[in-house]
Amino acid sequence: MRLPEKPGAVLIDLAGVLHVGRDAIPGAVEALARLRTSGLPLHFLTNTTRSPRPAIAALLQGLGFDIAADEIQTAARATRQLVDARGLRPHYLVHPDIADEMGPSHPTPDAVVIGDAGPHFSFDGLNSAFRLLMQGLPLLAMAHNRYFKEADGLTLDLGAFVTALEYAAGIKAEVVGKPARPFFHGALATLGVAPAAAVLVGDDLHDDIGGAQRAGIAGILVRTGKFRAADETDAQVRPALVVDDFGAAVEAILDR
Repeated sequence: MRLPEKPGAVLIDLAGVLHVGRDAIPGAVEALARLRTSGLPLHFLTNTTRSPRPAIAALLQGLGFDIAADEIQTAARATRQLVDARGLRPHYLVHPDIADEMGPSHPTPDAVVIGDAGPHFSFDGLNSAFRLLMQGLPLLAMAHNRYFKEADGLTLDLGAFVTALEYAAGIKAEVVGKPARPFFHGALATLGVAPAAAVLVGDDLHDDIGGAQRAGIAGILVRTGKFRAADETDAQVRPALVVDDFGAAVEAILDR
């Protein structure tokens, strides 16, 4: 899928593109500042479900990035919007840091909602969710990522736990975050830009680039974060462009 001749907006993945943990990727702060001067509408995407948007924005601002909380689309926020729109009464299995954002679990739930609880996952918590699924409740997963990059290496992500529940209960989860189309389209709706006019910059070949392509958005893959050399020869997903880092992605976008 080719880049648009005149990009109308840029969607930017956060972890692995702008930063890894509490460290900005070299050159990313300056590159974002250059992109800001172009006047292109920007929105920032993350499947992180351990932190609310104000905390994510505060972390990024502390690293030197000019990013506001209302410019960030998180899988947790998208999930809460879906829960409210459908009038669901969820049982939540999520990280305690987003408990206030999601709200309390309902005593008589009609759905199970799972986020990345990280070290707070436990057998008892997973088993309680499993028993509800076996009663016929649907499973909503904030994301289905396999792993992400932290300062000390790759870290197991939510997808492994979602897959375990799917396998045990013999069901299929509805994924709300990346790579689901509504997640990308929701961000673009905020900007008032059509998918064909947008560009996404990400480090995850399948969830960022592949998900964006299925949503009609061209993707630039950066060789930072969770990127692996084999991504460049993948038979299923072919990025519009592969570049070394976010700075190179910005140059490619501004050149158009």
